[in-house]
Amino acid sequence: MASRRFRRELRRWRTRNGLTQRALADRVRFSRETVAAVESGRRYGSLELAVRCDEVLGTGGLLASLWPDVAREQIAADGRRGPRERPAPRPRTPADDIVAMIVDNGAMLGPTEVVVEIDDLRSVIDRALSRSRRR
Repeated sequence: MASRRFRRELRRWRTRNGLTQRALADRVRFSRETVAAVESGRRYGSLELAVRCDEVLGTGGLLASLWPDVAREQIAADGRRGPRERPAPRPRTPADDIVAMIVDNGAMLGPTEVVVEIDDLRSVIDRALSRSRRR
């Protein structure tokens, strides 16, 4: 199974680099719980997590290269659970425009560039939230 290999490689590279789950999580800006859940198989990771872990752990892109097979497993697992209810549509926000731009340009961007765009989006959201807290 691809997800099993992904988990095994993630753990192997993390321990090879002498990092705890918390230390890795801090460096890739994900929660320790997410790293632990992915390593244990309780949860699928994401391409974003794979790319960031590749960069921090120096894997040469190994985890990101495994990701397409992991994603196929995840889709197959979701399909076995049956259709899900669609949530009610929400009002469009300025962040939606940024996400649409990232998605539209995604075919031209590599995984690392998409992660950079996501980080930029998070910065915009953080600034907006901090402004609303000051009011």
